[in-house]
Amino acid sequence: MHPSAILHEVQQLYNVSDRLDTLAGKHPLVSEALLGISGSVRNTATLLEVLVVTRIATLSGLEPANA
Repeated sequence: MHPSAILHEVQQLYNVSDRLDTLAGKHPLVSEALLGISGSVRNTATLLEVLVVTRIATLSGLEPANA
C-alpha cells in the first residue's frame, strides 16, 4: 500500500473522531463514552501517522528526526 493511501485513512480516522466529538455534544447521556472512544480513535490515527512518517524516512535512508 502506498504511504499516501495510508495517510488518507489516517485522515478518515481523524474525521471519525471529530464526528464522535460532535455527537457527544448532542447526546449528553453517552457523551463521556463517545469522548473516550473519540480520543482512542484520534490517538490511533496519530500513532499510525507517526508510523508511516518514520517508516518512509527509514526506507528513504533519512533519520526520522530529519525527515
